[in-house]
Amino acid sequence: MTLKGRPAFRVISSNGPVADDVLIERVGRGDREAARLLMERMLPKILGLAQRMLKDPLEAEDVAQETFIRVWKAADRFEKGRAQVSTWISRIAINLCYDRLRKRREVLTDEVPERADQGISQETAMVRDESANRIVDAVNKLPERQRMAMELVHFQEMSNIKAAEIMSVSVDALESLLARGRRKLKSLLMQDAGDLISAYEGERQAHEELD
Repeated sequence: MTLKGRPAFRVISSNGPVADDVLIERVGRGDREAARLLMERMLPKILGLAQRMLKDPLEAEDVAQETFIRVWKAADRFEKGRAQVSTWISRIAINLCYDRLRKRREVLTDEVPERADQGISQETAMVRDESANRIVDAVNKLPERQRMAMELVHFQEMSNIKAAEIMSVSVDALESLLARGRRKLKSLLMQDAGDLISAYEGERQAHEELD
């Protein structure tokens, strides 16, 4: 029997748990038993990560399933020594979560939601939505590593230590990425500061008229 064009074999270990590096190497050769063991080992972590990012258990399960499908397909390209296996798999899951979050944002920003009449004009509502779009766009314009650091720490509320582990960097390096990301985001948003201020000023004035 062959898998992915390579002979399949079973994981055999008489000295306790098989190391992740050994498992991923065997998965890369088409070993289904190694894939099963690796999935069992990593599944709780990946599910927890996806649930924190997506806030949806069903979507998290979908992401976990797709993550291990991608691991199976790409295991033979894993470069030992460049990252831990758990970090590499976590990155796959994070990127899949980003894709889903981006699609959510696209759906939310494509339409101006209906609002109850609370004294806020349609013009003000449209400006607010446009401002929200610009914030999303600004975050997406950050360099990938800065965006990932900010997503993990600020939006997913992970500790610096946990985020650094996922990104395979030191805590000091993560903090540097966060600092540069904040500066870059501030610079991008300052370009639209006038419109942002107008949006929130319009909202404030509308509420004052109602009081």
